[in-house]
Amino acid sequence: MSRLLKTGKSSTEIAQADAQVRIAVQNMLEDVQTRGDEAVRELSAKLDQWAPETFKLSPEQIAELIRSLPEQTIADLKFAQANVRRFAEAQKSALKDIEVETLPGVILGHKNIPVNSVGCYVPGGRYPMVASAHMSVLTAKVAGVKRVIACTPPINGQIPAATVAAMSFAGADEIYILGGVQALAAMALGTETLAPVDMLVGPGNAYVAEAKRQLFGKVGIDLLAGPTETLVIADETADAEMVATDLLGQAEHGPTSPCALITTSEKLAIETQAEIERQLKLLPTGEVARMAWENYGTIILVNSQEEALAEANQLAYEHVEVLTREPQYFLDHMTNFGALFLGPETNVAYGDKVIGTNHTLPTKGAARYTGGLWVGKFIKTCTYQKVKPEASAMIGEYCARLCEIENFAGHAEQAKLRVRRYANVTQSL
Repeated sequence: MSRLLKTGKSSTEIAQADAQVRIAVQNMLEDVQTRGDEAVRELSAKLDQWAPETFKLSPEQIAELIRSLPEQTIADLKFAQANVRRFAEAQKSALKDIEVETLPGVILGHKNIPVNSVGCYVPGGRYPMVASAHMSVLTAKVAGVKRVIACTPPINGQIPAATVAAMSFAGADEIYILGGVQALAAMALGTETLAPVDMLVGPGNAYVAEAKRQLFGKVGIDLLAGPTETLVIADETADAEMVATDLLGQAEHGPTSPCALITTSEKLAIETQAEIERQLKLLPTGEVARMAWENYGTIILVNSQEEALAEANQLAYEHVEVLTREPQYFLDHMTNFGALFLGPETNVAYGDKVIGTNHTLPTKGAARYTGGLWVGKFIKTCTYQKVKPEASAMIGEYCARLCEIENFAGHAEQAKLRVRRYANVTQSL
């Protein structure tokens, strides 16, 4: 039977914080809906101290920012994007249009159609999330999206050159230096100077996630990406240094980032807690990581890998590292996760930055019903049907009777019209 060795904040405390965010975001969205560019500019000035003549970067500005970067940075960005592109193209190749004759004269099919326009949010704030440009802009372009716009906030009053370069290399059609809720609102609702998009994607802080939630329906979204979650599943073959490093390496995302250890080894659990304390004193981002670990960190001791699997599926965390003797067991049996990292040779940072899988992943239990961002998220699978006259007359008989069971007289008449129209055609052939 499993037991908790460490736990964080209660669900009640977390819910209270979420409620405050919800009200603030609602007011901001209503302001942008009512006042457009004026509201966007005021919010940007207030929250980011940023109110240029135009938020959109010109081709000349983009080129100048790219020239300001070291050659190694440009090479590294292109290496990461090549990996993301290769995997996204392989995923797209798995999506096929189909057409099949299900009955004589009844032809059904589906087409995979890219969304027409997408707004990609690339977070800034404490960390310039350059990699999010690869994951959103590039993936949308591989999917075939015609218009991809990208927004990122200024950082301390400066334009983040590496992020802009990544957006440009990924194929963004428009780039705006605009952050937070005001960026999401402008992209989704449109303003006098920014045409609205059909879909919003990309991670962000609690306010960005809440904006996406409230805007969903007016536009599509990829998923509600909340604070980064990391779970390490480990047995006695794992070492405390690696477990602690990989937990804190994601806890530094923010003070509300959950991180958990599920282990069959009480010795490892104790050693990991000591190692976390040691590393927190050395880590440059230790202040943030400590808040995350103290308030949202969890250690669960279990008796077997089967118990570990059950606990992990219950958590349904975004990132799951498996540091056990048999990591394949979890790939074969685990059902609720955003991304799996199997064995000590890989880690979440690889997935976040460079290896090619997408880093925009489900959080807050959403892994129970969805995966992360991929080319398929930008593609609508739309059905169609083509029916020959004799088949229409036959199907119409069934359809009319089924409609009448439901008291849909108008529906039934659609079917009966085809029976009257095409039964004679069939008999005359």
